[in-house]
Amino acid sequence: MKIKVALAEDNRDIASGLIDKLKIHSNLIELKFHAVNGNDLLKKLSSNKDIDVILMDIQMPEMDGMTATWKVKELYPHIKIIMLTVFDDDDQIFLAIQNGASGYLLKEETIDVIVDAIKVVYEGGASMSPLIAQKVLKLLSQSELKLKQKNEVPYQDFELTKREIEILNQLKLGKDYKVIADELFISPFTVRKHIENIYTKLHVNNKMQAVQKAIQHNIIK
Repeated sequence: MKIKVALAEDNRDIASGLIDKLKIHSNLIELKFHAVNGNDLLKKLSSNKDIDVILMDIQMPEMDGMTATWKVKELYPHIKIIMLTVFDDDDQIFLAIQNGASGYLLKEETIDVIVDAIKVVYEGGASMSPLIAQKVLKLLSQSELKLKQKNEVPYQDFELTKREIEILNQLKLGKDYKVIADELFISPFTVRKHIENIYTKLHVNNKMQAVQKAIQHNIIK
């Protein structure tokens, strides 16, 4: 079964190039439509909700990618979103994560990296350019320290199982579900189901939100 993808990108040349490259992987990916901004994306989604992954530009006219991401996750929580950008500043990264993005890639990445990211987020994981991932882990560590210092939120387990907490600890270390499966001696499918259950119980949309909330409530250290 093909992964159904939509593209939101206002730069026609960039969009055209990316569409041509995605066609090379037509055995895996079906590009459903291209939107030129957030408003256009929401309009097209209203008549075509059967989308698995959106490749989302950040800087777009009328409605930018950050706002569009938040609106898409509110309306269509099943859709995964990968931000594609030339920017890598900390505020943009965390805003994308808070708004529900599952991936954050620099536009300079090769098409093979982008396709691999599509597969990862489709299967329940998260994907980031190495530079972005390093920044996120650093910022997450700083956030963890601040939360520990404040110690304002009491412990709450959200009825998480022992295995789900183990997986949260693995996610905190930046590991994807395949690595977690190997280390915990379970199947990737089982890891994906545990992660889905974690998201549901914590009322979050991605692993960074899950880790932050677990730290905030003293579920993991």
